[in-house]
Amino acid sequence: MKMRIENLEEAKKRIKELEKEVERLKAENERLLGSVGGRKKHDDVWMASYNDFSIKYDNGMTIAEIVSEGNISRRTAYRYLKYYRSVKEMHEKGDT
Repeated sequence: MKMRIENLEEAKKRIKELEKEVERLKAENERLLGSVGGRKKHDDVWMASYNDFSIKYDNGMTIAEIVSEGNISRRTAYRYLKYYRSVKEMHEKGDT
């Protein structure tokens, strides 16, 4: 829809309308991006997968053995290992 703007007041009104629309679209975009992509650290699925990893790692399995089972990627295993070590370090310091 092409709108012909006749004066400055109409232009200002249209700018305000467009700014509101941009904000609405940004909010919708954030909502959609949050629901489909990216890592969701520490949600229920993440914690279940991490707990599975940490049990296996505690029981002596290597990263290669855990990854070879096919449930997580090598990259994810190393992310879990980094988190595992940080949690372990916090426990050793008495932070938790």
